[in-house]
Amino acid sequence: MMLEIALRSEWLETNGLGGFASSTIAGLNTRRYHGLLMAATKPPLGRMLLLSKLEETVVVDGRRHDLSANRYPGVVHPQGHLLLKEFRPAPFPVFVYEIEGLELEKSVFMVQGENTTVVRYRLRAPAGAMPAACTLELRPLIAFRDHHSTTHENGALDPRFESDAGSVKLTPYAGLPSLYLNHSGAEIQPAGFWFRNFEYDRERERGLDFREDLFNPLVLVFDLRRESSASVAASTERRSAHATAPAPSSEPLLARAAGQFIVRSDSQTTVIAGYHWFGVWGRDTMIAFPGLTLATGRYDAAKSILLTFAAHVDRGMLPNRFPDGGDAPEYNSADATLWFFEAVRAFAASTEDYDFIRANLYAVLADILAWHERGTRFGIHADSDGLLHAGEPGVQLTWMDAKIGDWVVTPREGKPVEIQALWYNALRVMEDLARRYGDGAASDRWRELADRARDSFVPLFWNEAQQCLYDVVDGDTRDASMRPNQIFAVSLFHKMLPPDKAKAVVDAVERQLLTPYGLRTLAPGDPRYRGRYEGDPASRDSAYHQGTVWPWLMGPFISAYLYVHGNSPAAQAQAAQWLAELQRYAAQEGLGQVPEVFDGDAPHRAGGCIAQAWSVAELLRVQEGGL
Repeated sequence: MMLEIALRSEWLETNGLGGFASSTIAGLNTRRYHGLLMAATKPPLGRMLLLSKLEETVVVDGRRHDLSANRYPGVVHPQGHLLLKEFRPAPFPVFVYEIEGLELEKSVFMVQGENTTVVRYRLRAPAGAMPAACTLELRPLIAFRDHHSTTHENGALDPRFESDAGSVKLTPYAGLPSLYLNHSGAEIQPAGFWFRNFEYDRERERGLDFREDLFNPLVLVFDLRRESSASVAASTERRSAHATAPAPSSEPLLARAAGQFIVRSDSQTTVIAGYHWFGVWGRDTMIAFPGLTLATGRYDAAKSILLTFAAHVDRGMLPNRFPDGGDAPEYNSADATLWFFEAVRAFAASTEDYDFIRANLYAVLADILAWHERGTRFGIHADSDGLLHAGEPGVQLTWMDAKIGDWVVTPREGKPVEIQALWYNALRVMEDLARRYGDGAASDRWRELADRARDSFVPLFWNEAQQCLYDVVDGDTRDASMRPNQIFAVSLFHKMLPPDKAKAVVDAVERQLLTPYGLRTLAPGDPRYRGRYEGDPASRDSAYHQGTVWPWLMGPFISAYLYVHGNSPAAQAQAAQWLAELQRYAAQEGLGQVPEVFDGDAPHRAGGCIAQAWSVAELLRVQEGGL
């Protein structure tokens, strides 16, 4: 197998708690986020890499064959990828190695609801060809660190371990969880060595710390001549090494992918925004909500997500982020709260469970609008024209939120176009709910404010010269940057634009921003356009919303396109054609997932997180006909 191709293909297993296992199909870790057990110690967050990998050696009649691969300075060693005959990504990663006419099949899966990864090996030999001796040696390499960090050789590590029948317990650092290596009858041999200077290619490309040392406390030796299979269950608890592997799923590819983002802890359900490094974000959750839950029939999860976020509303704002360290939620978004209304609307349209909304959400939604009318954090308030002002100098409140030091890369203080579309949509949603619940005075109030916003919107935002919408209006200033944010004025359920202007917006976005993988965040003709998302954090952040393609935007674009073309058969065929390339990517390079971003310039190389919730969700939503 060609190594460079194998290193660009990354598999992902999740456990429903926020934990995961992931690597490349070559078994060579290229990220600090790669590992066999990334445990969610405070579900869904508190993620720690406990077990980085297993160094694997098959010994056939005394001849040693290494299955592993690692990048060290100037060399890849060993080169077990040369023995890799086959890789299958579903229903979980399966690797087939060919060794002296023998086949060794390795499978990796996580146990749902546990911080447990099971690695299972099975030897297959042609009839009469079983060697006189065949053993499998596994050398666990442990890290025990936060998922954003790297480990380096240190004297604080306690190398001791406890071993009894079927399990080894490691507690290398006081105050951190123990790691149990539950095994199916291995001989345990002590080791106690540091493996130094692993290099992670993707971290080097991202301008981050890319070297790590890992500790090998012991060796697990299995006699494959006696037993043709071997199992190790790496876990934060003692358990059997034998766990039932997930059965093949009948769900379509993207529906299975959606399930990897939905996480549960105690009685709450939330959404991981992206793997490997994102946690729980309000904006991402609400945008992804219809596709992840409603389009896939996960209605119980949908209810739980809405309840979880409703319980955390403060001063009329939804949390934008739940910090990984367990600190207080961050309320620094103008749009997450407004997307909450669209999530509720989509839930009602899909389930007609208005009793649930009335009992649990209606009062919260009404309070949110009241706060927005009188004003809340960061200058967010309804202006006299009925439109929503948001922002303070140096603060980024929209989804275009990149900031480098004190530099806000895409300053959008004032009245961003998508905030107006979301605000209007929210007012109409509440008008409809209030009328349904017999709250006539409230319904009239929201209708009046919505009408005022609609009447103000087009005269203020229409860019006659470019036949599209301004991106931001701030007093007398009009930002004519050609960005995708205007598409929400056409894609959301309640719209302020007349049909002719709606079609002009869609045409302009299609002409200047559409790519096979989503919409660019800035038109290529703009002098600020950045066509490649690459380099160190500052370089990447400066390109994040300055031309980089976001696949999740394909969803609202297609919704808008179908709307202005009357959802005709020809328009549906065109939409299917646009979706095809992202669907192909998910099935092939993405190994079942859709990434965060692509380059603005062809050939549109993937970047950012390998699996992003709203990328998957928006494809699902429009694929299933929208909600």
